[in-house]
Amino acid sequence: MAPRVAFLFPGQGSQVVGMGKDLAEVSSKAKELFDKTDEICKKPISRLCFEGPMAELTITENLQPAITAVSLALLSLLQEEGVRAELCAGHSLGEYPALVSCGVLKVEDAIRLVNKRGQLMQREAELHPGGMVAVVGMDIEEVEGIVNSSRGKGVLSIANHNSRQQIVLTGEREALSAASKMVKEKGAKAIPLKVSGAWHSDLMRGAVQEFRAYMNGMEFSEPTSTMLFNATAAPETNPEVIKDIMASQLISRVRWFEIMEKMLQQGVEIFVEVGPKNVLTGLLKKIAPKQSDIKMFNVGDLESLKGFVASL
Repeated sequence: MAPRVAFLFPGQGSQVVGMGKDLAEVSSKAKELFDKTDEICKKPISRLCFEGPMAELTITENLQPAITAVSLALLSLLQEEGVRAELCAGHSLGEYPALVSCGVLKVEDAIRLVNKRGQLMQREAELHPGGMVAVVGMDIEEVEGIVNSSRGKGVLSIANHNSRQQIVLTGEREALSAASKMVKEKGAKAIPLKVSGAWHSDLMRGAVQEFRAYMNGMEFSEPTSTMLFNATAAPETNPEVIKDIMASQLISRVRWFEIMEKMLQQGVEIFVEVGPKNVLTGLLKKIAPKQSDIKMFNVGDLESLKGFVASL
C-alpha cells in the first residue's frame, strides 16, 4: 500500500532572493509560469524572485505572486515526476498553490487571485495600520484570555495558531502592546514581527467583499483531492463555499496546529513542504509526536526536488 502524502505550501515570510531561478533555467514549463506571472501582474515578479532586491521583493503586493509562482513551479515539476498528494494545505497565502494542487484552481487564476489579494491587503494595511506579535510559551486558551482582556485597547485577535505554544497576535499597536505586556508578565515571550500589516485581523475587513466579488469571475472546480482550509481546519467540496472561505480567510485565524493534528490522525506518512525555506516542516517537528515515523521533506529548489524524488 502506497504511503499517504501531503503537500504543504508556505506563505509570506518564506521568501529568499534567488528563489525559483534554478527552476526557470532548466524547465521550460517553470520559465513559462514565471513569464505568465510577470504578464498577469504587469511587473517583473520573476526578476524580483531571481535577483531581488529583498526590500522590493518583500512588499506585500510583490511578495504574494512571487512566493506563489515559486510554489507553483515546484508543484508542476513534482507532478511531471508523477508525485501526487492525497491531502494538502497552505499556510495563509500558501492556500492558493494548494487550491491548484487539489484541482480547484487553474494556475493562471491562482496568480490573478494572489495578485489582487496582495494589492487589497497592502491597501488596507496603509488605511488601517497595525502589526503582529508572536507569542511563544503559552497555550491557545491562555492567549485567548489575554486577547479578551486587551480588546478594550483596540482591534486584536489571533492570526495564526502555528503549534501548541507558538501563536501569533494581530491588530492595532496599542492593543498588541497591552497584550504583549500581559504575556511577559505570565513568563512567556512576545516577539514583534517585521510585517507591514495586521494580517488576518478585522483591520483587513475592507478587502473581504471586494475580494469575494473578484472571485465571481473565476472558475472554481470541486477538489479532486482533500484540502484542509485555514479558516475551518476542515475540507470543503462546494466551489461557492470555497470562495466564501477564501474571502473570509483575510480576517480569520490560520488554524495550522489543528490542520497538522488532523493530517497526523488521518495517517499521513510523508509531508512535503513545496516552496522556499522550511518554516512549515519546522512547525511540524514541534507538533508531531516524538516517536513518530513520519517523514518530512523540503522541496524548495531543483536540488531538493531531485533528492525527494530519488528518495521515493
